Amino acid sequence: MSQVAGAGAGSTATVTFTLDFPESNPAHYSITVDAAGHASYECTGIVAKDSEEQAYQTEFEVSARTGEKIFDRARQAKYFAGKIDSGNGKLAFTGAKQLSYQDGHRSNTARYNYSSLEPVRELTTLFQSMAGTLEYGRRLAYYHRYQKLALDEELKRMEAQAKSNELNEIQSVAPVLQEIVEDTSVINVVRARAQGLLRMGSGAAAGH
Repeated sequence: MSQVAGAGAGSTATVTFTLDFPESNPAHYSITVDAAGHASYECTGIVAKDSEEQAYQTEFEVSARTGEKIFDRARQAKYFAGKIDSGNGKLAFTGAKQLSYQDGHRSNTARYNYSSLEPVRELTTLFQSMAGTLEYGRRLAYYHRYQKLALDEELKRMEAQAKSNELNEIQSVAPVLQEIVEDTSVINVVRARAQGLLRMGSGAAAGH
């Protein structure tokens, strides 16, 4: 991420996307990415129909291209200084969103439902796709531990969304996919799906 640091973001710079949407699951989540590509995800939600709402946290590394894109779009959006919401009250509510930028010189936070600014829209799509991947990781870890028979359907859905480019940063959930691949008590077709997703994640990361 030397290009990011060289662009003035600095090694302590962070961009954070937060979504609060009580009608969805998870009802709350937040992703923070720093200029070195280290990222963290935290959410509050249920992992399965019969489970209770719980807090969840994980850390991962974003690909270099994604990290650069995040900080480039933050710069284009003037580091979220000022209003970024479209102000159109007729639009459907899709969750209370928040983008924050912090470094040694700035500390900006902007809230919105929908933004007409292209860099903000791109960041929203990117972070929501990333959250989709991370939620698959959360569910797969749960099913691998408690409901192994549910793994096949979950991996089928993840595979379909990954192939249609609805998910990004698949390498962020590589640890749980690797655990499934190495578990001989899991049926071969499930392990093969997990292996295929691992390859997709490593290929995308290498391409970035």
